[in-house]
Amino acid sequence: MKRLFPILSVLTAIFLAYAFYQAWWVAPTDAQQGDVYRIIYYHVPSAWTAFLLFFINFIASIQYLASGKASTRTAAKWIVTVIGVAGVIACFLPPAQRLIPAGMRPSAVATTVLLIPIFYFVIGWLFPGDRLDVLAVTTAEVGVVFCTIVLVTGPIWARPVWGIWWAPGDIRLTSTLVLWLIYVSYLVLRRFSNSAQTELLAAALAVFGALDVPLVYFSIWFFRTQHPQPVIGGGGSMDPRMLDTLLISWMAFLCFAFLVCWSRFRLELLHREIEEAHAMESLGGAAAGASLPLSRSAR
Repeated sequence: MKRLFPILSVLTAIFLAYAFYQAWWVAPTDAQQGDVYRIIYYHVPSAWTAFLLFFINFIASIQYLASGKASTRTAAKWIVTVIGVAGVIACFLPPAQRLIPAGMRPSAVATTVLLIPIFYFVIGWLFPGDRLDVLAVTTAEVGVVFCTIVLVTGPIWARPVWGIWWAPGDIRLTSTLVLWLIYVSYLVLRRFSNSAQTELLAAALAVFGALDVPLVYFSIWFFRTQHPQPVIGGGGSMDPRMLDTLLISWMAFLCFAFLVCWSRFRLELLHREIEEAHAMESLGGAAAGASLPLSRSAR
């Protein structure tokens, strides 16, 4: 796997360069906004990537919270399965369909709901035990980086288009900032707390923070905001070349995020192994010191 990392790094760099070429020279210029709209090819993929990483953090945190007892793990598996099955069925019932925003397909919502149990079981299989906590902190860190890109690129676009850097009353902007603050608090807790319950407290905070992700995403569907309305799945339209470039950029960002998470995951595992070795060494030294007076008295 270590030999595969440099190869994937080179391929990802090429992919990112290709996405850059598509964004600046292939995608057409927007008729109303001009070239400033091209920041969408970094702003939107960063947001989607951050949402995915926070979703993985959410699943890993739930599994870590439920990993204490076998009965809790079994109950959590059944609950997740029921949520997935019931959610998919509900998406095709008329009462539930009336709650789905106009322009959003029920099949798309059902697919998203189905991803919850799929991710739950796949993550639990690939990351057993304490690796769940390592995955949670890794995805939170990388997710905060991409969320920061969202908060930086958004005002850069808004200044020439809206005439202001930030619209305080906009629900999407505010909820995104709150999401960023929650996960920064999560990382601060992980970094500076020395309590034995730090991992559990952080997992609980991550579950709470993940509840803000749907609010951020659906805010422009249910509220009248200054933020542009969705053009993908929202009844709008987009030039096919723009859409292709947007998806290419997102795939490139996902590859880059995967490599960063992979590297950070390995580093976190190594850090914990070193800490465990130091703890064992300290315990061994303390045990040897305690037995030293006994050996002298025996003489």
